[in-house]
Amino acid sequence: MASDPQSDVTLLLDQLQAGREGAADRLFPLIYEELRRLARIHMNRERADHTLQPTALVHEAYARLVDQASPFQNRGHFLAIAATAMRRVLLDYARRRQAEKRGGDVDPVTLREDAAVTVMDQHLDLIALDDALTRLSDVDPRSGKVVELRFFGGLSVEETAEVLDISPITAKRDWRYARAWLKQALSA
Repeated sequence: MASDPQSDVTLLLDQLQAGREGAADRLFPLIYEELRRLARIHMNRERADHTLQPTALVHEAYARLVDQASPFQNRGHFLAIAATAMRRVLLDYARRRQAEKRGGDVDPVTLREDAAVTVMDQHLDLIALDDALTRLSDVDPRSGKVVELRFFGGLSVEETAEVLDISPITAKRDWRYARAWLKQALSA
């Protein structure tokens, strides 16, 4: 009888957190395609001449994830943290680039209702978005987490609700509030 891939991922996440040798190597092939999907979502929001490729983003984020000490509750929780790790990798690249150029041609970001699944046509000012998201998270931590999971993680409303242990209606309400809050913050 074939094993359940989600159970395998959860088991390997437990082994990874327990420090079991080889768990990270066995986990990577099981989640690689999902991580690539997240990386493509992130990279589609970047400028066309970005030097980082989705594969490199996956590997950089994965290296950060397996080195961290916090436990992963399940596959969804791991993917949510992976999305945040990818955001941080891209943010580090953006800050380095900005430090080199002291500026750049970056258009403002628009958070549409379907932003988690739609390729955006414009470049994303990750630094401005990160600053605004940090301010939002100070005001409303759960709404900030919803943005991370939906916008950066590409999770559906239902998946976001499951990861945060809230109802889908609450996740939708937080998503609407966060989009409005960020739109106002980014247009200021």
